[in-house]
Amino acid sequence: MATKQHNRRDFIKKSLRVGFGAASSLVLAKTPLLFAQETVPGVPDLVAVKNNEPDVLFDKAMSLMGGMSRFVKKGQTVVVKPNIGFAKAPEMGATTNPLLVKSVVEHCISAGAKKVYVFDNVAASSYGVAHTCYKKSGIEDAAKDRGAIVAPGDHEKYYQKVDVPGAKNLVSTAVHELILEADVFINVPVLKNHRYTQFTCAMKNLMGVVWDRMEYHYTDLEQSIAEFCLFKKPDLNIVDAYRVMLRHGPQGNGPEDLVLMKTLLVAPDILAIDTAAAKIFGLEPESIRYLQIGHDLGLGTTKLADLNIKKFTYT
Repeated sequence: MATKQHNRRDFIKKSLRVGFGAASSLVLAKTPLLFAQETVPGVPDLVAVKNNEPDVLFDKAMSLMGGMSRFVKKGQTVVVKPNIGFAKAPEMGATTNPLLVKSVVEHCISAGAKKVYVFDNVAASSYGVAHTCYKKSGIEDAAKDRGAIVAPGDHEKYYQKVDVPGAKNLVSTAVHELILEADVFINVPVLKNHRYTQFTCAMKNLMGVVWDRMEYHYTDLEQSIAEFCLFKKPDLNIVDAYRVMLRHGPQGNGPEDLVLMKTLLVAPDILAIDTAAAKIFGLEPESIRYLQIGHDLGLGTTKLADLNIKKFTYT
């Protein structure tokens, strides 16, 4: 716990030095993407784009990644899983930016997807107000505007029990039927602070596809986060780091908790993208227990230096 508190304090101190000036509580991070190496030829493993609006960032990221047709084929059914966990406006950084969700849906349909579903099982503190979360986040309207089907996730009837092979803690769970039936699974988390796990991003966002998400908290939260990926990993992960909540996560108290980073990450490897996101967040990946468990389970790589990372910064 002391290490976690020390890392968080150091990060907040560094973040307060970033931006246009002390007068602004919402600042633009000017630090480079330090984890990114020089671009090498070939298909990238991870793309990092910076300094524009979420939809523009995604358009650029996918052009660098080779296009959505790498992941979505004509006639396939796609599930897009953003973070819609709280009844918060987009400006609060608690949920995935709706402009990004809209753009993801648009790319999937342009690639030939037959159907695109968007859903989330909202956070425990929001049970009973799932519709409010969908609407206030702006995600429901954004997704529908581009032709997605916004599906409910707030009732047990939508979930089926599955076994998790190789798990020691999360040996079984109930997973939303759309995840079980879809051809393509796209994970679109928002990067932010979390009081239990230091930060939340791609791996933790998958708690929103299970029914009893609080069961993770009753046993071993970090172990369960990692072990779910033994059952199902997304085909593509898209990290919204446009407005990043530095503290008081996962809901936040207000704009003073945010830093405007205007950054987007895209990668198929969920462990690699969370490792990169941790570095952007100001944390050493070695301090995030579920990342280390994921490494031990062989879920992906934490060795960013071994990856072909393409980066682009708008000026």
